[in-house]
Amino acid sequence: MVFSKSFYTYLTIISLLFNLFHFSYIEAQNDGFTVNLIRKRPNNIITNGVQAPTKAYLGQYLMELYIGTPPIKILAEVDTGSDLVWVQCVPCPGCYEQMNPMFDPLKSSTYNNISCDSPLCQHLYSHGCSPENICNYNYGYADNSVTNGLLAQETITLTSNTGKSVGVPKILFGCGHNDTGNFNDHEMGIIGLGNGPMSLISQLGPLSGGKKFSQCLVPFHTDISISSKMSFGKGSEVLGVDVVTTPLVSTEQDIQYRVTLLGISVEETFLPFDTNIAKGNIMIDSGTPPTYLPQALYDRVATEVRNRVSLKPISDDPSIGDQLCYRTQNNLNGPTLTFHFEGANVTLTPVQIFIPPKDGVFCLALAKNSGNDPSIYGNFAQSNYLIGFDLEKQVVSFKPTDCTKH
Repeated sequence: MVFSKSFYTYLTIISLLFNLFHFSYIEAQNDGFTVNLIRKRPNNIITNGVQAPTKAYLGQYLMELYIGTPPIKILAEVDTGSDLVWVQCVPCPGCYEQMNPMFDPLKSSTYNNISCDSPLCQHLYSHGCSPENICNYNYGYADNSVTNGLLAQETITLTSNTGKSVGVPKILFGCGHNDTGNFNDHEMGIIGLGNGPMSLISQLGPLSGGKKFSQCLVPFHTDISISSKMSFGKGSEVLGVDVVTTPLVSTEQDIQYRVTLLGISVEETFLPFDTNIAKGNIMIDSGTPPTYLPQALYDRVATEVRNRVSLKPISDDPSIGDQLCYRTQNNLNGPTLTFHFEGANVTLTPVQIFIPPKDGVFCLALAKNSGNDPSIYGNFAQSNYLIGFDLEKQVVSFKPTDCTKH
């Protein structure tokens, strides 16, 4: 559910901090479907892999895809916490400002609105009907961002592993005409990769050899010219040495990818998540930069980190609030954190743990949950790991990877 923006509200200074993100390659097996965000094929099956370049900007990973006929390039936020695929469309009187031209459905020969009578309209939790009998949607996110528009189908074009364009017709998406919230000017929409019926992975799965995908996010220091790729379907499995796997936990909110976190180690000190570990107590969300933890666990982790960093924490900058930050001109030399998921230990180095909101300042990339909000494993922590989501086997796999090298 795109929680990322809430971190900007939580910590103003961090708005610029997220400016340095990127995606890198995917080392997944390439039998199948390595997304270049160029959609599938007009026929029923994608026989080769498909790839989509993904870059980072202001705390979000943006995936490149092409939509319509003729194809128009779109950069949209990658979000495993939601399932709707949508882009801003002309006319857009109530939309946020974006740098690139908006998609104009009147200029595409393959655009089709969804009628209110269609079963596809029922996929939406909140929908209405226009006087022309077109399915309207209203889709909100945890940070109070909202997109409103028309539900439609369109051809999306991806690039195969062999470099050929692959057109995939009748992809369900939202044509946004009134979109508000904390979006940056590079975001032209959102690519929902959650486990709901409207997500990109759910729509591609039957055609690409399986409902599965993998990603490799470059760390925040990476130059913006370096991109990574996402893989979908057959060939996206994360295999080889050093792979660890944790089971997905099904919930009523089946859009989210929930796993079980047993606790966190700061170097050799183990801190349990809770006295009573609940299954599926944390969600993996590529749309949220920091990792959100219950306050008690966050406080214990922050204390252990503070005890292991020789620098004095910043205390004279009101914009930082109570966030644990340090001043240094070099990369912060801090401890490692190990997230102990059920069956999988994932170790993070300082480059994944500390983020720079501005030159010479590094802040702990963790935050406290507010109220009953869910715990979130954010995209800072996901960097430099090849992460595979296999929704058929119901597992998530992690492989430490230098995502800038592929």
